[in-house]
Amino acid sequence: MAELAIDQPPPEAKTAAAPLSPSQRYINRELSWLAFNERVLEEASNSGHPLLERVRFLSISDSNLDEFYMVRVAALKELAASGVPVKSEDGLTPEQQLAAIAEVAAGLVQRQQRCWADLQKRLRAEGVSIPDHEALTGDDRAWLRQLFVDRLLPVLTPIAIDPAHPFPFIPNRALAMVVELRRDDGSQINALVLIPERVERFIRLPGDEARFTLVEGVLLAIGFAELFPGMKLLGHGLFRALRDSDIEIEEKAQDLVVMFESALKRRRRGQIIRLTFSAGTPERLREFVIEQTGTQPQDVVVLDGMVALSDVRQLITSDRPDLLFPPFAPRFPERIKDYGGDCFAAIRAKDILVHHPYESFDVVVQFIRQAADDPNVIAICLHRGIPLSS
Repeated sequence: MAELAIDQPPPEAKTAAAPLSPSQRYINRELSWLAFNERVLEEASNSGHPLLERVRFLSISDSNLDEFYMVRVAALKELAASGVPVKSEDGLTPEQQLAAIAEVAAGLVQRQQRCWADLQKRLRAEGVSIPDHEALTGDDRAWLRQLFVDRLLPVLTPIAIDPAHPFPFIPNRALAMVVELRRDDGSQINALVLIPERVERFIRLPGDEARFTLVEGVLLAIGFAELFPGMKLLGHGLFRALRDSDIEIEEKAQDLVVMFESALKRRRRGQIIRLTFSAGTPERLREFVIEQTGTQPQDVVVLDGMVALSDVRQLITSDRPDLLFPPFAPRFPERIKDYGGDCFAAIRAKDILVHHPYESFDVVVQFIRQAADDPNVIAICLHRGIPLSS
């Protein structure tokens, strides 16, 4: 049978296909991770989820992004600074990857803030509100003043910056308020208030309704008058630093405990990778902090919205079960129950695959405890799965 002309491939198709470039063959690892975090953020916008669970997803997406900058971006910055001519699998230099990350992450942060603005409206409709410090009632202020004296004042340290008091070290992920003050004699001074991690960002106000206020709002409404008596507040802003937290592990280290202790100390004092300011921070105060911390201009972000959205998880309370997923109780493997809790006997009868989170991790703990108590067990080895590509 004669071959139809329509079945014949065109002449250009008979030539060998041009080889694909690395960027066509591979997806960049860092951009792929950002795409994953986009999907986490999408869960925060999923109307099928209970409202406080959507708040939880928003918090997770912001916490993920922090960790991404502290580890992955920090590693790329180190590569770029070293001048090593290394490229990713998709053919991008560290500098090109950093530029692409900055562009994609900026869009992600904007979507996080839009999501938070939408969630706040929905929370108010459900009786969960976050009034601004200017909207606090007289009773609110009286209650907060007592709370500030009892719980906040003992842990807050106001630091006036002058030649005798240099700019302090800003811990990783710590929130801080920078302020400009005027003394009675007319002279001006800059000062800092570091907010310790153990201080809750959202403070629940008294009353039957779920009303919260931010700790920085408490400082503005009440705190600064107590911390800086006799001084006039001229300007203020909130900022937060993320530091290089990448840890390099020496596989052949003689003492892993000592190595990790040293690495974790260095992690707390790594160089600043990202410095975020609230949009209302005056430019003079931003420049002051940038200069004092030695932060590079490309690592500075001015955020029109809430700094450190990961803290919104503090709004998730157990007294609103209607806004949460129904509780889930993981099951304990039935076969181990059938053998009276004897993990060895159950495994001897047949191998057991424990599927988390649907089955309880308690069975793993019970297995290790039983092994530790068994005189016939010489050693306990825990193995983790390693991808073949590594």
